[in-house]
Amino acid sequence: MKLRTQVLLLQSAVVAVALGIGFTVFATTTEDRVTDEHGQRALAIARSVSADPAVRDEVARYSAADDGVVSPDNPELASGAVQQAAEAVRAATGALFVVVTDDQGLRLAHPDPEQLGRRVSTDPTEALAGREVVTSESGTLGDSVRAKVPVTDPASGRVVGEVSVGIATDRVRAELRSDLADAALIALAALGCGAAGSLLLANRWKRLTLGLEPEQLTELVREQEVVLHGISDGVVGTDARGIVTVVNAEARRLLDLDDGIGRNVDTLGITPRLFDVLRAADGTPVAATTGDRVVVAVSRRVVRDGRDLGTVMSVRDRTDIETLTRELDAVKAMSTALRAQRHEFANRLHLLDGLLRQGHAEQALEYIEQILGSGPLGEQLEGIDAITDPYLHAFLVAKAAHAREQGVTLVLGENTWVHATVRAPVDVTTVLGNLLDNAIEAARTSGRTPAEVEVELMEDGADLHVSVADTGDGVDPELPDVFVEGATTRNDPTVPGGRGMGLALARRIARLHGGDVVLADRGGQRTPENPTGGAVFLATLPGMLDERDTGWAERI
Repeated sequence: MKLRTQVLLLQSAVVAVALGIGFTVFATTTEDRVTDEHGQRALAIARSVSADPAVRDEVARYSAADDGVVSPDNPELASGAVQQAAEAVRAATGALFVVVTDDQGLRLAHPDPEQLGRRVSTDPTEALAGREVVTSESGTLGDSVRAKVPVTDPASGRVVGEVSVGIATDRVRAELRSDLADAALIALAALGCGAAGSLLLANRWKRLTLGLEPEQLTELVREQEVVLHGISDGVVGTDARGIVTVVNAEARRLLDLDDGIGRNVDTLGITPRLFDVLRAADGTPVAATTGDRVVVAVSRRVVRDGRDLGTVMSVRDRTDIETLTRELDAVKAMSTALRAQRHEFANRLHLLDGLLRQGHAEQALEYIEQILGSGPLGEQLEGIDAITDPYLHAFLVAKAAHAREQGVTLVLGENTWVHATVRAPVDVTTVLGNLLDNAIEAARTSGRTPAEVEVELMEDGADLHVSVADTGDGVDPELPDVFVEGATTRNDPTVPGGRGMGLALARRIARLHGGDVVLADRGGQRTPENPTGGAVFLATLPGMLDERDTGWAERI
């Protein structure tokens, strides 16, 4: 049996039992109430008859008369004032009987004239003793609720008789049945309302549980725990109101979150870029940074049976992939530089071969001396000998080759001097590489000539200072903050997660080491302070150099 059916039956049974108990109590109390009401009515009628002066005088007269006056043979009883008054009251009130007796219990008034002068069938002792009585008894006219009231002598106040008024029990029962019928209808209506409420509750339960039974819900919870905490992606889920319902262990690790369940997503503590992804819920992968990690987040809205269940955002760690990608880019750039050098060496050897075959030994010797004076590395990037760290040395040579392929010249600033070893080469080349890539792209697309990028690296104890300037058009005024994740003027759908991550990542890495990356000049025109005319970025990387190591060049 389905749970909603069980709920419906249980609720209906509870309502039915409650109504049954209530109806039983009502029936019992109603019977007592109706009986008491009719008894009080009979008592009021009896009191009014016993207070009638004509009745009191006549009953006192019969009570004072000699024995034998009140007898079935006395014709005066049927036409007497007592009989007439009693019958008039009975007809007016609808009572079953109005009986008047003397102090011996002999009837002076009765609905049946043949019973006049005879002794009453029920005990009149209490009333003749001066006490009013209300009781249910059976007499010559059947079962009734009756009241007995004493009749007193107007002169002496002595009890001279009694008045007994009865209301038929059938009438009491008919009124009771009417009341119970009304109550039964109300109870049935209440039962129907209870059943309807139970049905609505069962339907709401069905909607809340998406039609799943408790066993299925239990199994679903187990599966959710296994899936959510067993996958390598972080998962953050919210309901339709924006309340966090799911945060798995991987999401807490990647996003540096606490549990967060039950809180509004506004207070969860995720970065603004991830918050925008969660709100958009359009299924577009977006790259973002959090702490020292690079992640790709995708958010989608969950709808079932036309009902909005909320939003789920999955977060995948791409830190290692980004690191490998940067290293691979560096290797590709270096291999490009080596290929260019190989072609350059091949061309020079061809020239030497031609000079020697033609017997021009002196010209060949002069050419050799010329190329030994500059060297291939020196020709590729003038002033590179001022940098002795092997990573920076190779990286800048590779970037120079990459820039030449783009039609851009990479120039080392005149104040460049780094004779220490870099402690965190990956972080340094990440910051420097992002700044150089943006500058090369800006110089290439500006159309200005010459297209140049000037980079200056200066050693200050253990700190490394970097300056990158280009001959581009400067930073777009529509980008108020170029360091915000996703800030870019280039939309490239081929890049997973979109562009606009380079500067944000560079600043984040610099700040993790206690430094910073700032935009010193937005550019746009050449000035004495900015002779290149493009954007100028400054990076400070504290503690990145090992002062005890003077570099690889001094050890060879």
